[in-house]
Amino acid sequence: MSTGLYTPPAADQLARARAVLDSVTDPELPFLTIADMGILRDVRVAGNTVEVAITPTYSGCPAMDVIALDIVTALTKAGFPEVRIERVLSPAWTTDWLTPPARAKLAANGIAPPQGRPDGSNSKRALFAEPAIVCPSCGSMATDRVSEFGSTPCKAHYRCRTCREPFQYFKCI
Repeated sequence: MSTGLYTPPAADQLARARAVLDSVTDPELPFLTIADMGILRDVRVAGNTVEVAITPTYSGCPAMDVIALDIVTALTKAGFPEVRIERVLSPAWTTDWLTPPARAKLAANGIAPPQGRPDGSNSKRALFAEPAIVCPSCGSMATDRVSEFGSTPCKAHYRCRTCREPFQYFKCI
């Protein structure tokens, strides 16, 4: 017996849920979405429930509770009655998951993106290797680390010897 209410197909619901999640940003880097960051791992629709899998950037990331709440709020406001958040810890998040647009947005906002190896990989070269960090303001490689920790634990504080501007570096994890 039909209730007269139209229920969109699951594929339409999934596409709509993904579109809603494209607006959820990282509270510490509000110019980046959770998809840009690689935090958003998977989205599934099962009946009336949207299941969202997220991975923290590191195990103690204080932003994950806010991100989970923002996901639930955005999906609920968009008309999804039930939302379930799953935290996926394995494989662990890595800066390799930052999208190319995320890297460009970091630099455009004065934060040096993670510096990788010459082969294009973003992984650290060696355990105690010091990468040459490029100043996001002037492009100089004449930079010095001021502090291992910046405004958040995932960033370090640097200064440029060329333009003399301070900046943050998103650490390679």
